[in-house]
Amino acid sequence: MRGHLPDENPGFVGRRTELERISAALAEHRLVTVTGVGGVGKTRLALRAAHRAAGLYPDGAWWTDLAQLDGDRLLVALVADSVDLSDHTPGMAATGLCHRLADDRLLLVLDSCEHLAEPCARLVAELLAAAPGLTVLTTSRRPLGVEGEQVVALDPLPPAGVDALELLRGAAGEEFTAAGPAGEICVRLEGIPLALELAAAQIRIQGAEAVRDQLGTRFDAPPSARFDLLAHTERVWPSRHQTLRAAIGWSHELSAPLERLLWARLSVFRGPFDLASATAVCIGGPLNRATLPGALDGLVRASVVRPPDAAGRLRMLDTIRAYGATWLDRTGETAAVADRHAAHFRGLARRGEADWHGARQLRWYRTVDAHHTDLRLALDRLLRTDPDAALDLIGSVAFAWSCRGRLREARDGLEQALLLSGERGRTRARALWALGVTLVLQGEFGPAQDVSEQCAREARFAEHTVHRDRPGDLTLDAAALAGLLALTTGRPMAAHVVVGHVLDAARGGPADSAARLRCHLVRVFALTGLGRLGEARERALALRDLCEELDEHWTRTALEYQLSLTGLLEGDPARAAGHARAMLEGTRGLGASLGVALGLDVLATALAAAGDGERAADVSGTGEAYWRSTGQARRGLPGLRALHEKYTDTARATLGEPAYEEIFVRALTGLPQDGLERALGDPRHA
Repeated sequence: MRGHLPDENPGFVGRRTELERISAALAEHRLVTVTGVGGVGKTRLALRAAHRAAGLYPDGAWWTDLAQLDGDRLLVALVADSVDLSDHTPGMAATGLCHRLADDRLLLVLDSCEHLAEPCARLVAELLAAAPGLTVLTTSRRPLGVEGEQVVALDPLPPAGVDALELLRGAAGEEFTAAGPAGEICVRLEGIPLALELAAAQIRIQGAEAVRDQLGTRFDAPPSARFDLLAHTERVWPSRHQTLRAAIGWSHELSAPLERLLWARLSVFRGPFDLASATAVCIGGPLNRATLPGALDGLVRASVVRPPDAAGRLRMLDTIRAYGATWLDRTGETAAVADRHAAHFRGLARRGEADWHGARQLRWYRTVDAHHTDLRLALDRLLRTDPDAALDLIGSVAFAWSCRGRLREARDGLEQALLLSGERGRTRARALWALGVTLVLQGEFGPAQDVSEQCAREARFAEHTVHRDRPGDLTLDAAALAGLLALTTGRPMAAHVVVGHVLDAARGGPADSAARLRCHLVRVFALTGLGRLGEARERALALRDLCEELDEHWTRTALEYQLSLTGLLEGDPARAAGHARAMLEGTRGLGASLGVALGLDVLATALAAAGDGERAADVSGTGEAYWRSTGQARRGLPGLRALHEKYTDTARATLGEPAYEEIFVRALTGLPQDGLERALGDPRHA
């Protein structure tokens, strides 16, 4: 099925009436907003409703978690990413998203809109106007105020009802009766699901009677005496409903001092975190490497921190995180912990860049993806407090972001940091190189030329005292960028000359650095464009063997693309198809939509050249689906475009236009992942 929805919480209970109301509202309205106080279960209910409704939308149901955003600068980028739009287009951010959704019939879920209500309202209104088949389901503590919005207000579970007791029973792992202390707990906590979960965690530790007695003592006191009141409580804890705040405060009070300190410091994370990141950011004072793991285990037992997933990542619910952030502010540590958070993720980015050339490349690439939210948060912090460090961070991760399809975020971060930072030398040259690559991938060849020239000047400035007689890696990368730009604009001789010049002058071979390897890659493509196919193939095979020894993935997939193109030019479509499939396996592992689109194009061309018109049409339709996910029209190296058009015309003529078009459209409108599996020859999808 198309779309992406998180797995449902197995502890979901009740809400039958509310689910029916949402289903009915979605059938009649294009914008439905579930409102309610924090912790009442808006996210769970919206997720259950989305799973139930997904089959009614031919293009699926897609989920966007907005809680990870501090502001609206990356709102469109996050929504685009959530609907698998690796937006490679320049121009206004929302334009590509509107274009992506214009002809689709899908359900878009925007969860946790309250802190971005106005920008969300503007974006939703724009999307609904551009995409007639779009339906939007949002969760927020207040309505968005968009014309035509249907609001479904969510109340807590009936405190004396069976659903509240069932939730408490499931979360605590014990059997309770309504007449016992568990029933009193449900009433005390007014049936608020998150409050009941926190109580269940304490029941597992202390027993139901002890929890009932504690709640009775605390909740019978006047609100002002229950717990220390926090500043601006009305922002997170509406005056009409203080029970959840009191329940979280009670869990906070029951936590050990080190657990409370860790709770506050962990609030700096916006995305999932692991033990290593928590340790790096949160240690200090009594929290050290020896005591932090125990404090973290205590927070997990108390349901303050969600248990680790299969990859060892933990997370806090936004309401609990906000409570911790307020306490962090009271301790006066907000700025210091935010600075440690930014420094940690800057260090992670720098370590990852160092690991790019070698066996840890794929692991680091996936680490950057897993920590994407907090890398963005760290970048935003450094742009405000230390632009030179921001330039270092974004320069370290921008190439990986661009490979992953996050070109807008990479470009935005690079351009901001380059503008704000006065740093000269290596850091600036590396950032200019990354920006140049991003601009080329967006098809912005004019600006890319300007940046390429700046990059070359900055590289010379950085290396003139270190490499007086021979070019270093910065100069090599500047040449690789100039060569890439020349290749994509149909100038293979210029590409060959520029990289050949620096490679002839540089010491060492392609295995010595990522920059050298990139220059050798550009030279191989240039040789192909010049028609020196035997030499290009020989060099490409040698480089591919070297990449296999290094366990280097990105260059290897690019070489498979080149070898496939060479096979086509040499009249060997079977060999071309084999290399194209190898490329597709690699780009799929890297999650690179643009690479998949390019690989499917060369595979479709090879199949058409071999006379297999039906499979060529199928692969070409799937390729069009992936191209649309980038927001761009089909493109690629000039040599491949000409071959693709030639052999596609032959396949259409041989198969017949109606038959070809039927297969093409079926693949285009089907699941892209299924089409990719068919292209790779998986018998399950044949």
